[in-house]
Amino acid sequence: MRMSMNPVTINLINRLTGRYRDRTMAWHCYLLEFGRVDYPTALELQENVVKSRLLGRGEDVLILLEHSPVITIGRGGGSEDILVPLETLERMGVKIYQVPRGGRVTYHGPGQLVGYPCLDLRRYGKDVHGYLRLLEEVLIRVLDGYNVKARRVTGHAGVWVGGKKIAAIGIHVRRWITSHGFALNVSTDLGYFDMIVPCGVKNRAVTSLEQLLGRTLDMKEVRQRLVECWCDVFKVQIQPVDLQVLETWIQGSSRCF
Repeated sequence: MRMSMNPVTINLINRLTGRYRDRTMAWHCYLLEFGRVDYPTALELQENVVKSRLLGRGEDVLILLEHSPVITIGRGGGSEDILVPLETLERMGVKIYQVPRGGRVTYHGPGQLVGYPCLDLRRYGKDVHGYLRLLEEVLIRVLDGYNVKARRVTGHAGVWVGGKKIAAIGIHVRRWITSHGFALNVSTDLGYFDMIVPCGVKNRAVTSLEQLLGRTLDMKEVRQRLVECWCDVFKVQIQPVDLQVLETWIQGSSRCF
């Protein structure tokens, strides 16, 4: 099911993905998929990819995974957004990490589809705000495929259904190379969000795709839909790879295509 787009969205996508290159060509983008990965491991992988991209190695990469329960604090956040004692989090096995992404506090855990795109924004007009809108567009299209009508909220990066947030976005950009990314609540245990002020937005609830649909979803299917929407929005050709291939150019190979 292909959703209709308003002219503003169409113009944005065309401007960011078309003006700066031959429209008959598509960039390649690696797809690296994991199951559940601890947060420090995923953070280290992103850092290594970014360093390699800064040296001109490899291609853009989209990393998809899930995390064990963890709370991350972005550049705009602080401990005031955590509503329970640290001892409580320790007993629950929930770790806290201060990270360089934008935004404030969020939760990651099982049942949440997390995406870490490591892209060269010079391919997209060096437009950070436009990039955020493209990430939102991908998520909006994924949800539309389930007949869930999602939207943006001015002043708050992410995606909302009604008055509830279903997807968070927080990125970091270094010399036009991106890291960190988005988190879509699919079958997430929403109770964990009660322990924080999600993204620093008070008096706003969160939701999940399963909660909205009232049925169990196959995470593999959701991932596939997201990859398809990613290709449509960013106008790229996806190349699935394993970690060994990625490590080849992280360690010095110029490119793998």
